[in-house]
Amino acid sequence: MGNQTDYFNRVGYKATWNIGDRVFGKWNRIPFVGTVGNDRLLNHRDGPDITIHLDLPIQFDNKIYNFIIVKHKDIKEYR
Repeated sequence: MGNQTDYFNRVGYKATWNIGDRVFGKWNRIPFVGTVGNDRLLNHRDGPDITIHLDLPIQFDNKIYNFIIVKHKDIKEYR
């Protein structure tokens, strides 16, 4: 019988992106560049998502966003 670490290593979510990775992509058809804050899985229905801390704020629907939440398919590595 294993411990909790063994269990969560077996069944837990394995992140694709690390904190601090530089990325770019489009959010609501608006291009952005930013830094990965967290690659997470809140529930299996919605799937994994990533919080992005933006280099420049985005104004969308009369609201200003300094960070956004996107899916893996919406971002690429910034070189």
